[in-house]
This record gives sequence, structure tokens and C-alpha cells, in this order.
Amino acid sequence: MRAAPALARAPSERARASGAALGARANFAIVRSMSSPLPDAVPLGEVRRALITKLRHHGDVLLASPVFTALKRAAPHAEIDALVYGETAPMLAHHPAIAALHTVDREWKRQGATRQAAGEWALVKALRQRRYDLLVHLTEHPRGLTLAHLLRPRYAVTREREGHAPAWRHAFTHFYKVPAHTPRHTVETNLDALRRIGVYPDAGDRKLVLVPGATAEASVDAMLAQHGLTATPFVQAHPGSRWLFKCWPPERMAALLDHVAERGFAIAVTGAPDVREREIVMATIAACAESTRASIADLSGRLTLAELGAVTARARAFVGVDSAPMHIAAAMGTPALALFGPSSEHVWGPWQVAHRVVTSDLHPCRPCNLDGCGGGKVSECLTTLPVDRAVAAFDALLHQTESGAR
Repeated sequence: MRAAPALARAPSERARASGAALGARANFAIVRSMSSPLPDAVPLGEVRRALITKLRHHGDVLLASPVFTALKRAAPHAEIDALVYGETAPMLAHHPAIAALHTVDREWKRQGATRQAAGEWALVKALRQRRYDLLVHLTEHPRGLTLAHLLRPRYAVTREREGHAPAWRHAFTHFYKVPAHTPRHTVETNLDALRRIGVYPDAGDRKLVLVPGATAEASVDAMLAQHGLTATPFVQAHPGSRWLFKCWPPERMAALLDHVAERGFAIAVTGAPDVREREIVMATIAACAESTRASIADLSGRLTLAELGAVTARARAFVGVDSAPMHIAAAMGTPALALFGPSSEHVWGPWQVAHRVVTSDLHPCRPCNLDGCGGGKVSECLTTLPVDRAVAAFDALLHQTESGAR
């Protein structure tokens, strides 16, 4: 086993030492390193394996998918692994740049101390066997600090913390910055971790990657055929969110769906199996006109994440709120109409896909990033959004993409 690096050594000292040792190895890596203006750029020729962690929710994980693409392009010889929560693993399951997908099972904690310890130890053992040279920690989760200490990679990058909190400063070699007062899309913020080590993404690296897989594709084809949606253009509607303060009132979503049906589209309604989201779906469908209900296929609670991606890929357009399914629409190249309330469309909006975002122009307090006005779980900047604005945005999106261009 290789000797552990001196973690307290300054990043620039490490980079100089590594550069001196690199010699004539991997000429392409030398060129990449020399082309970077960073004095402490990571010499990619020395990176045999890298671990990228994203311990967040489904949409956050999907928005990190370009990081794997960019790093693999810059270091095609390297094996790149991912570490995510088990329930979010489908977002990266078939990513072509990922060699191994490791997961943290949050059920361990609920199953008692013994089960949690066994699960954590098995995970650490599996990660240690990979002998990573680079750790890219894309969240502020404290697990990153533990991993840096236990895995002891030569290079480790994470988000800058105020004063580089001492424990993090000694465990990580590089810290990437985020703007203090201006919005930056989450995709670009994730990619900033690579920029900080001298990997500059190409335009093609920035695309979201979600591959449903052959099994999900076949399952969805059969399901859509069952509902008569294979030969009929349909719009996907996803009215719910795990965060209820991001939801539009069911009667307003229903009015929008009435317009969608009037435009001649069938509607596939999707939603998570969560009880509260199911209630939103049921209330939305119940509020639709009878003629609209006849054109609705209720797929809520019936789809895996991979199948949800396959359904979205076949839809003419997506309508919904700021949620993981909205990001899935962007990944699948499906035009998206998104309703935003307290969250920022500049940070979380549909990424690199034809879209329209509807926001309030009567609430200067948004985006506040609060869980409803005053923390009351109801966001008035969203609940008061007029239906006619959403209808106009939907029509504009259809007109923009009527030739099939996305």
C-alpha cells in the first residue's frame, strides 16, 4: 500500500512535489497541467481512480452528472466512482463515465447501531480497496471529512468554508469558491470543483446525463401502449413535490391541464408514491374538466425513477414545479414549463433545454429560499401565480418547439 500523504502540507507544495516527480510520464497530462494558470493544478496523469460524492436529493445528484463527464474527458485513463444515497442511485446508474457506484443506505441508522456500524464499515472497506488518488466532495456533508481522513487520497477538493475550518483545511488540498452575492446555476457550481483543480469543462461536458436503461424503456413502452399514448402526442404533468411549499394549488394546475387538453394533447400525470403527493395528484385530476379527465393517464406512484425518465423522454412537453422531475425533463431533452416560487430559477432552473419559467413579479422578496412565507409552508409568490400566465408560457413553449427542435 502506498504511503499516506502528509495531509497538513499546503496544496501548492503538494502540486510542486507531484510535478517534479511526474517527469516524462503521460505527456498529455503534462500538457493539461501546464495549460492551467493554477499553481496547484492536479496532475491528471497521476490520478488512476477518483471518487465523486453527492450526498443530497435526487435532483441534486442529477445536476452533478456533468462532473463525471467532464472529469472522464479530461482524464480518460482514470476510473471514476460515485458515492450517493441509495435512493438516488438510479439517477447515475447507467452513466457512461462512472466505473463503480457506491451507496449510503439511510435505513442503516433506523435499523440500530449494530446494523449501521456494519453497513458503514463495509462501505469504508469497499472504498479503501479502490485506493483513490482524488476525492471530489460536492456537498458540505460532514461525511466528506471522514472520507478524506479514512481514504487518504493525494488530492481532495470541496467547497470553500469560512476560514477553511481547521479540520477541513488539514484534510483537503483544494477548496472551490462560489459567488457570494450573485446566482450561479448548480450545474456550474458543481463543475467549479473541477475548475479549481485545473479541469476546465467543454461545452459538451455540461449536458445532464440520465440513462433509463433497456428494462425501463421496454416497461414504459408497454405501459404507454396500455393507456393509448404510443400514437398520441402527450404532455407530462407532475404537479407535486416532496416540498409542499413548492407546489401550485391543484385547481390552478387543473386549469392549465384543461388548456393542454384543449390543445389536443393527452396528459400523463406522474407523481411519487408519497401519500401527500398522491393527494395533490388526486385533487388536481378531480378539479379538471370532465373532458380533460378522459384524456388523462394517471401514472403516479407506478413508475421507478428510470421509468419516469423514459416516460419524460417520450412526452411532447413537461409541466410542473421546481422538482427532480423537472431536472429529469432537462436531462431527457423534453421542453419544460416550470413554476417557481421561493427557489431561484437562476440556480435551479431547467438546464440546457427549451423551457419557460413562470414566476411572480409582485413579490420582491423572492427568491427567499424559505419553506413558505415566514416558514409557514405556503409560498404566496407561487400560490397566487395567475393561470393565464402559465397558459401563455405553455403556448409559447409549444410554438418555440413546434418543429420538434428541443
